[in-house]
Amino acid sequence: MPGTRHPGIALAVLAAAYLMVVLDATIMNVALPSIQASLKVSAENLAWVVNAYALAFGGLLLLGGRAGDLFGRRRVFRAGIAAFALASLLGGLAPNSGLLIAARVVQGIAAAVAAPTTLSLIATTFTEGKERNRAMGVYAAMAGVGSTLGLLLGGLLTEYLDWRWVLLVNIPIATGVLLGTVVLGEGDRAKGKLDIPGAATGTAGLLALVYAITRGGESGWGDGLTLACFAAAAVQLAVFPVIQARSRYPLLPPRLLQDRNRVGAYATMFLVGVGMFAAFYFLTLYMQQVLGYSAVQTGLAYLPFSLGVSLMAGIGAKLAVKVPPRLLVAPGMAVAVAGMLWLSRLTPHSSYTTELMPAMFVAAVGLGITFVPLTLSVLRGVDETDSGSASALLNTTQQVGGAVGLATLATLSNAVANQRLPDADEVYFTGLRTRDFTLVERAVDAMTHGYAWGFIGSALVFAVGMLMGAVVIDAGKRNRTRVPRQAAPGTGWTHQPSRSREL
Repeated sequence: MPGTRHPGIALAVLAAAYLMVVLDATIMNVALPSIQASLKVSAENLAWVVNAYALAFGGLLLLGGRAGDLFGRRRVFRAGIAAFALASLLGGLAPNSGLLIAARVVQGIAAAVAAPTTLSLIATTFTEGKERNRAMGVYAAMAGVGSTLGLLLGGLLTEYLDWRWVLLVNIPIATGVLLGTVVLGEGDRAKGKLDIPGAATGTAGLLALVYAITRGGESGWGDGLTLACFAAAAVQLAVFPVIQARSRYPLLPPRLLQDRNRVGAYATMFLVGVGMFAAFYFLTLYMQQVLGYSAVQTGLAYLPFSLGVSLMAGIGAKLAVKVPPRLLVAPGMAVAVAGMLWLSRLTPHSSYTTELMPAMFVAAVGLGITFVPLTLSVLRGVDETDSGSASALLNTTQQVGGAVGLATLATLSNAVANQRLPDADEVYFTGLRTRDFTLVERAVDAMTHGYAWGFIGSALVFAVGMLMGAVVIDAGKRNRTRVPRQAAPGTGWTHQPSRSREL
């Protein structure tokens, strides 16, 4: 049975772990110029300081979640955090770009183990009802603010210490998390063994997909290797469900996808990832290239977004026990749409206090209130032995969604900007280098026009998420879902289903 005598400590441990994993996806971004100068990194390799982490993280989440179900969540969680700390140490001391990128790959692998077990440990550590919902609210807040805090912390560490501290700061955090794991519950383990064919096809398919999306955004969608990776991903991800349906111990139990509400929640979280990660990208470029903010100023400018997400995640956790999920998700996404449309009205001369800040806060309020009901919809009725797989798929949908959004909406933004001024970004840097401020002004106008259409793209994605939340999530009878405890071989279903537990 879930429960702990130290719920406050347990919640702090899990929140710190997940925050560390999430912020490491963005904390390196503002340090890239310093890394390039320090290690003499080529422009081609510099992007992989960030992409290596995202690729390993997004591609291995399903495997990491299932490992926790099979081998013990607390044990696997500890292994993931320890590996994350070791990789951070190696990266922080790296003498060259090759070792730094390798360390980022190991960080991504460790994060793929730690992230899904963090969410499943909430289910096994906290009892149902108010206690678990409060923990979910904190978890959702960490998911929402981690990326923005990563930008702020990365800027502060890089400007006032050294870029290496962007990685080394993880070591004391990870040490504290490891010491605190003694208060965490372990929960029941799933019976069986790791599905090797499923793990091979699922992991390879996700890795190929994330790499293809990342490369497509950088090298063009007609690039030969990009197309080959998309083809490989399509084949392997098509084979994956066939293997899962026939497997005695599937990596992703088919029963998890036979609940309409859960599938709707996964799809909506994918759309949240598409729009949110792209919006972060456009906002960062707008603040640094158009408004001229430094790395630290950019991080500080994101604080209203973090505040909005944190505030509404707490409110969403309280409301989630009183109203159906769709009555939170659909209105929340509608507010997020309004925030994106407001951001699309930015100009090169917009005011932070009267335009940018309130628009960011509105978008954050909308997104913040959706995280908890989406997470609860995913975990509602899931047997404890499947919680790692269910959690991993939630993280996977958001990460893959983020990769898709960044690649596709950035392509849209660049195309729109280049229609107004060909090669707008190159013209911008040429103008800065030659101190031709008329040229810079023309480039800034074109880039801002492109960012505006990027925000419109995010608004359209969130609008689809709003419809998904209104129509699909909570479509059935909320308290009548039946979930099996143990799958019949080859089917993913039992012959004697038991009543689900409501979160």
